[in-house]
Amino acid sequence: METLFHTLLTLLLVAIYTLPPLAGSFPISPNFPAVFNFGDSNSDTGELTSGLGFRLRPPNGQTNVFKPPSSGRFCNGRLIVDFLMEAIERPYLRPYLDSISPQSYRGCNFAAAGSTIQKANAASISPFGFGVQVSQFITFKYKVLQLIQQDEEFERYLPSEYYFKHGLYMFDIGQNDLAGAFYNKNLDQVLALIPTILNIFQDGIKRLYAEGARNFWIHNTGPLGCLAQVVSIFGKDKSKLDEFGCVSDHNQAAKLFNFQLRDLFRKLPQQYPDSRFTYIDIFSIKSDLIINHSNYGFDHSIMVCCGTGGPPLNYNNQISCGSTSKSNGKTIIAKGCNDSSKYVSWDGIHYSEAANWFVARHILTGKYSETSSF
Repeated sequence: METLFHTLLTLLLVAIYTLPPLAGSFPISPNFPAVFNFGDSNSDTGELTSGLGFRLRPPNGQTNVFKPPSSGRFCNGRLIVDFLMEAIERPYLRPYLDSISPQSYRGCNFAAAGSTIQKANAASISPFGFGVQVSQFITFKYKVLQLIQQDEEFERYLPSEYYFKHGLYMFDIGQNDLAGAFYNKNLDQVLALIPTILNIFQDGIKRLYAEGARNFWIHNTGPLGCLAQVVSIFGKDKSKLDEFGCVSDHNQAAKLFNFQLRDLFRKLPQQYPDSRFTYIDIFSIKSDLIINHSNYGFDHSIMVCCGTGGPPLNYNNQISCGSTSKSNGKTIIAKGCNDSSKYVSWDGIHYSEAANWFVARHILTGKYSETSSF
């Protein structure tokens, strides 16, 4: 089944790339010379594993698209950002901390799993908050341009000043700020925190603009309450769940975050009139997938492919995908399912490659994007 899935995937990619899109329908231009990405595990291509010095265990990366297989992606294969790079015929983005490579001239990825817009604290999974990622970019740019100034031959391998100025700056972050807040705050307190989170995000945009960034691509956050991790912890009281089995409070917070993020998106061109902003409604795409999963060829919307415990969630918060644990003398393994293409959720927190392809495909239609300029 995995082979069949990838055959169909290839055919679909060929179809999208060879058919001429309607005018204005293709939201991401192949003309961007480079891409610089900021975010969390939804678009982390190896930053956290490189930064903290560990490797993800199989079956992460089992589709063998990358070498080594997982390449630090919390998924069985490609992420949304990988499919978007394929769409504009750019190399997969290498993580900033995974050393400079010949692919770096087309961009760099600063996204790290567990990252937040807010500054990391002692309880954070990742020390690479959004502010740190922006600082990493500034350092990267400075060092790259310094090398090119010393020897123009480096322009063959590194992004030039033109690439930094005309490149695309992508953002997919904020999910962990909301999800983490629920561990010590009620819904009203989480909602009250959103303006502060977005002010910090806006500060990051301002810093990048000062460095020459002019093309901004912003993803809103997905339906947090539909993640098996959230359901397993906050959904024990069934009255907290909606008709689709998702935790209502978390999704309500995600919706308000997205509402305020969109409001910010529409105001940014007034502050930066020579810039272009694109807003992608990830929430609507993922919600549609979860609610109507069976119509799209998926059997499971919330239950995990790589996990343990069996239905209804097949998820254990103490045993991550590929890990083993012992309980009462019994070995428990969080292993992968037989056919990941039938699961929306890969490991209870992250989406499967099949689901990521579904999301990317819908982004590429242009129906879920809004572009704003002054």
